[in-house]
Amino acid sequence: MTSIVEINESHIEDITPLFDQYRIFYKQESDERAARDFLLKRIQNKESIILLCYFNNEPVGFTQLYTTFSSVSLQSVFILNDLYVSQTHRGKGIGEALLDNAKQLCREKKYKGLALETGVDNPAQQLYEKLDWKKDTDCFHYFWTSE
Repeated sequence: MTSIVEINESHIEDITPLFDQYRIFYKQESDERAARDFLLKRIQNKESIILLCYFNNEPVGFTQLYTTFSSVSLQSVFILNDLYVSQTHRGKGIGEALLDNAKQLCREKKYKGLALETGVDNPAQQLYEKLDWKKDTDCFHYFWTSE
């Protein structure tokens, strides 16, 4: 049985190992302490919304949403910055459930929509397209690094 909750500080120990695994997936060094501190700051400062999925009471996946704004439409937008499902629980509908919950939260808040960016080789693209996410072919995305 799955359940999805919007986390608060009481969930920090449940999500930290998953967040660390997510970062390792993206070729970062494991650092659970830094991961925990990062997540705790996001929660305490109300800088993101994190949805955590439990499968039989075990934390198995999450998504993290940040709010930004569309000046043109005069509306808020969620950036779906992170989505992760533990390797042992992939293919069980967890990612889809997290995405559906993010969509519902967006509707409840009357936000314009959800945006995400993913690697060109990320197999999750199939899931996004299955769930009616549209690949942006009208714009290029640029990024400047301060280093």
